[in-house]
Amino acid sequence: MTQIGVLVGNPRPASRTLQAALALREALASTLGVPVDGPVVDAATLAPAVFTEPDTIKAALQALSQADVLVVATPTYKAAYTGLLKAVLDQAPPAWLRGKIVVPLQIAASDRHALAVEVHLRPVLTELGALVPQALFLNEASLPAHETDFALDSDVLKALVQR
Repeated sequence: MTQIGVLVGNPRPASRTLQAALALREALASTLGVPVDGPVVDAATLAPAVFTEPDTIKAALQALSQADVLVVATPTYKAAYTGLLKAVLDQAPPAWLRGKIVVPLQIAASDRHALAVEVHLRPVLTELGALVPQALFLNEASLPAHETDFALDSDVLKALVQR
């Protein structure tokens, strides 16, 4: 059975970034014809442990390594991805993502940051061994204001999956 995991690097727990990543996972599962299944790591919940409890981070990375496909989502901070996501990924072992399909999803307040996912996030994921067939950017204006408004059949998610 194909598992689709999710890693979200937003420092705010239960963020719209997390909701977008979960909705993308549902859309991918639907497209692949597999159940929505796989580990979900909201890095915001790991933030206190990032520099003090390496075993906690290693356990989260180990859980994510069980997924066949991984969605890695982050908001844009300073024209790149978050430091929290970087701190988590820095603790991943070499070739952690070897042979895994990874779909990076980056969200920003301005379309001027549309290339950040390609220029900054894709390279770190490929350095870890990921196969990245498509990197995705969303303008946060296209996201619903409330997490309960995310829907599998939204126009945004249809566009992402059909790329």
